[in-house]
Amino acid sequence: MNTFSFEACRHIVVEGPIGVGKSSLARRLARHLRAELMMEKPEENPFLARFYADGSRYAFQTQMFFLFQRLEQYRELAQPGMFAGPVVSDFLFAKDALFAQLTLSDDEYALYAQMYAHLAPQIPQPDLVIWLQAEPATLLQRIARRGIPMEQGIDADYLQRLSDAYFEHFKVEQGAPLFAIDTEGFNPIDREADFDRLIETLKGFDGTRAFFSPRMMQVA
Repeated sequence: MNTFSFEACRHIVVEGPIGVGKSSLARRLARHLRAELMMEKPEENPFLARFYADGSRYAFQTQMFFLFQRLEQYRELAQPGMFAGPVVSDFLFAKDALFAQLTLSDDEYALYAQMYAHLAPQIPQPDLVIWLQAEPATLLQRIARRGIPMEQGIDADYLQRLSDAYFEHFKVEQGAPLFAIDTEGFNPIDREADFDRLIETLKGFDGTRAFFSPRMMQVA
């Protein structure tokens, strides 16, 4: 008997590559569910702007700051009484290792991986992961539109490698229920009808793994 219920989830994560809209959708879902938000805090990372300017020099410092920042946030989530109701967040703890694989040298990643392997078992699984997808060209358009200066040097090749890394991660990750969404031509953030359609689809989700693509439905 299926016991999964989207609206009964205590912790929902919205994930995906840079520019895909995860933070905006997390905020909208939180409003709909009357949930609290647990958001990434990139503005607190003192190395991030320097990483975008000189990735090889500042990648390790950037990743280590994010690793321990996200660890602290997830520890707060696990504390009884810290969050009274459901929580929606715009990051999965495992994303940190995913980015580290792309940005760190082999020696740096070997050291990082030792620390990550020690810390990761402390992190509880979310009840649902919503994985947003889009083509690199679309991601670049969205990045340009939101206009964060340090992001404007990101190129399509990096976004493709990042998207591929998410695919490889979720291909083998069998933890939380996974609901993937093709956001090409589908905008649940700004279009009321698309958001309503997403909510109704999530209500029918069986709690395993599913891929939602309005493009494929239109072609069919």
